[in-house]
Amino acid sequence: MANQTKGLDGKLYQYFQSISVREPEILTKLRQENKNHPMGIMQIAPEQGQFMGLLIQLMGAKKILEIGVFTGYSSLAMALALPPEGKIIACDINSEYTAIARRYWVEAGVDGKIELHLAPALETLDKFIGEGLEETFDFVFIDADKSNYFNYYERALKLLRIGGLIAIDNVFWGGKVADDNIQDNRTKAIREFNGKLYQDSRVNISLVPIADGLTLALKL
Repeated sequence: MANQTKGLDGKLYQYFQSISVREPEILTKLRQENKNHPMGIMQIAPEQGQFMGLLIQLMGAKKILEIGVFTGYSSLAMALALPPEGKIIACDINSEYTAIARRYWVEAGVDGKIELHLAPALETLDKFIGEGLEETFDFVFIDADKSNYFNYYERALKLLRIGGLIAIDNVFWGGKVADDNIQDNRTKAIREFNGKLYQDSRVNISLVPIADGLTLALKL
């Protein structure tokens, strides 16, 4: 019994992964490659990818918007959870990182489900809004530059259907958000975003303490 969320020490975390994470071989292969990537820390945890895939299946989601791709682990995890007719619109600006993503999407046979837009995400989202795509997405995953989180969120909310879900990554920011002595720009941006989202009556929220913190926002 526990009346608050329990922290996971090394042993408990290993046990947790051993009895819950069913990572497909292709995702394990990508994760292993990312271990040698200089920015490999940007990859989501395998349990988070599995959790988002489960949410997508529970919702029956068919159209996903991803803001921030890196080397494509999250895209791949979500694409594997989608039905054959499902689609991910993926936004990123880095052709080098996303070249790795494309390679794995092809190897997994899901490249036909993923449409990559290499441009500043705000430009892409504004273009979609201008094209009348509001309320057409089922699920949105935000994991990009932290200074623009609220801008991404506001546009994502327009593009999301009622009853759709936004998942926002890194809301714990390594625990920095809880330390008032830390006042760098990215920490302040996430702290401010978390506060605004908590007050937003347009959504129901739940912050899941998985990996670096994942906030779920259900559009009402």
